[in-house]
Amino acid sequence: MSSTGGPGLRIGAKLPSSGPLARHVPLLESARLAEEAGFDSLWVSDHVVMLRDQSSSYPFSPDGRMTWDPEDPWHDPLISMAMAAAVTDRVEIGVAVLIVPLRNPVVLAKQLASLDALCNGRIVVGAGAGWLAEEFEVLGTPFQTRGERLDEWIEIMRDCWTGEPRPKDYRHYRMPKGVLSYPIPAHRIPILIGGMSPAALRRVARVGDGWLALQHVDEIDVDALVAGMGAIGAEAQRGGGPTPSRVVLRMAGPTASVARHLPALVEAGITDVVVDVSWDDDAGPRRTSEMLRAGG
Repeated sequence: MSSTGGPGLRIGAKLPSSGPLARHVPLLESARLAEEAGFDSLWVSDHVVMLRDQSSSYPFSPDGRMTWDPEDPWHDPLISMAMAAAVTDRVEIGVAVLIVPLRNPVVLAKQLASLDALCNGRIVVGAGAGWLAEEFEVLGTPFQTRGERLDEWIEIMRDCWTGEPRPKDYRHYRMPKGVLSYPIPAHRIPILIGGMSPAALRRVARVGDGWLALQHVDEIDVDALVAGMGAIGAEAQRGGGPTPSRVVLRMAGPTASVARHLPALVEAGITDVVVDVSWDDDAGPRRTSEMLRAGG
């Protein structure tokens, strides 16, 4: 049984590692308070750079403009995860989502394996292809091949996590013979594929350990989530593999509206939700946790 939200539902807290809260809310204290409040997992988010010009390739608004201040901090997710893990003992530590193709796959595998080994197997990775073309340009990574690279990078990371990755010529990477990559993780690091697109759903079925979906609290669409899970199951069946059973929903927006959605989400098959938390005072995480426990 999960500690919040009722039987079968795990509830995570989004840490203030990015956005306006990152300017003034201490990350370490937030992680401690969230664990003490009974959350099951703590999550950070990812961008390497932002753009001065808000008119960009942002795909989630009609005019392509991002809806936040580009000067808000985005602390590095792996460093934020390490700091959160260092001050907690029980909670899972995740990223929703890591833009995997922006990183070197062997370095990323090393970083995640080290994190997992040092925190006794508490790391989970939400992996995404990315959407901000200008960010890829800054980092010298081709935007058009990001999906191919994500698939390859996941395979390479898992291979590195055995300690002895196989020599292989990938389309976008070459692994030579005799490579050792230690430490290995303390457990199989779950890779949850982030995204709502048909391509993301197919990727969940092909290479994911689960699905990491995103909806705003004021626009929760249970039917869309059920349809997504159905598409994942159908794709898994076509490929002859099992259907990933873990479905994490990142619920962005005011927590006051979250609790009423939980019963329907549980019935639909959601296994985890990740919510925004009130950080106005030290009691904020506990109030949020208690509200969700009562409402779930």
